[in-house]
Amino acid sequence: MFLQSIAVDPARYSGVSDSLKIAAETIMEKAKSDPDVFMKELVGKFIDFGLKLVAALIIYAIGAWLIRRIRNGVERRFERRNTEKTLATFVTSLVSITLTLLLITLTIATLGINTTSLAALLAAGGMAVGMALSGTVSNFAGGIMLLIFKPFKAGDYIRAQGLEGTVTELSIFHTKIRTRDNRVIVIPNGVLSNGTIENIFHHPIRRLDMKVTVEYGTDSRKCIDLLLSLVKSDARVLDASTPGAKDPSASLTAMNDSNVEFTVWYWTNADDYWSVKYDINNLAYTELPKNGISFAFPHMDIQLKNGLKDLLK
Repeated sequence: MFLQSIAVDPARYSGVSDSLKIAAETIMEKAKSDPDVFMKELVGKFIDFGLKLVAALIIYAIGAWLIRRIRNGVERRFERRNTEKTLATFVTSLVSITLTLLLITLTIATLGINTTSLAALLAAGGMAVGMALSGTVSNFAGGIMLLIFKPFKAGDYIRAQGLEGTVTELSIFHTKIRTRDNRVIVIPNGVLSNGTIENIFHHPIRRLDMKVTVEYGTDSRKCIDLLLSLVKSDARVLDASTPGAKDPSASLTAMNDSNVEFTVWYWTNADDYWSVKYDINNLAYTELPKNGISFAFPHMDIQLKNGLKDLLK
């Protein structure tokens, strides 16, 4: 019958306005043919819809109250655990939005509206958005991992992806670091979480290693004692009395082709790391030559045998 009606009068179904017009005409015909039955059906439908509307409003009100309680409970739990603020805010918002969408779907279903098409539409839309934002999703997942496991925090000095600097901001999608020459670099969290991260100042104290190469023939004991005295002369250098630190030490660590290598190890506070490093380097460069210890440089020694000496005369 439906196909026949379209074949008879296709213009009648050309648009939404025509459909509404047909529905109105049908209702008017029913009202004229049997007014009593029409009114009873109309009142019954209004009552049924009114009950559904009241039930939907009650469900929505109770659901909104529960969502607020759950949101507040999640926020308090994060506060007790001192969770990173960015992660706490994101998770709380995600829980609230998800529960609100479920509540709206339940409310619409209570009114008697079929939500199957709506769910399919949301799923298709979510898939399309996910495919379009695949890189963003990767950064989002990386941000969650960084916020949960906390390999670093704002204020830490890190080295990652061939870059290094102080972390100024850690968000869900990216991390900002400020380099020592005051540049700001934004690193996507997806790349950052999948690579090696070196948190240089995670602990309050750090050990420094200074390598010094001197020429062959240098008195080993004299060089070691001098290096230790230079290091210990700086008040910022720590000793074994500081928890986690050790007394400065030095040793002959390598005998290379053109030089002898000595290494001295010493500890200092993380805040003093750079200043102590450069001051000790400068002190060693100045004081070693004053004490008869010469720095080595690449060179080659050639020894001539007697026969070759005669040829060169």
